Amino acid sequence: MRLFLSKEEKELDAILAKVDNNMSNNYKDAAQENYKEFLKRYAELTESGKLKEKTVAYYQGVINEYAAKLSKFTHKDQPTKWGDWEKH
Repeated sequence: MRLFLSKEEKELDAILAKVDNNMSNNYKDAAQENYKEFLKRYAELTESGKLKEKTVAYYQGVINEYAAKLSKFTHKDQPTKWGDWEKH
């Protein structure tokens, strides 16, 4: 658990909480959209210099983790027929 977060870190963590919530409810499109929102805001904060180096490194690890989680978390990978469920 991280203590003493900056306003920017709290904002990024709130967006990630939305991603997690949507993933747990299987809202694939919403989770993907929130992840894109996170990446955009992270880029803005990084470019403006509002995040410390240690924080940037932390979120790079988080980005790698979520990229792996969300890579197959789409509707296009979802089976469309009952028989297809057994193949996955």
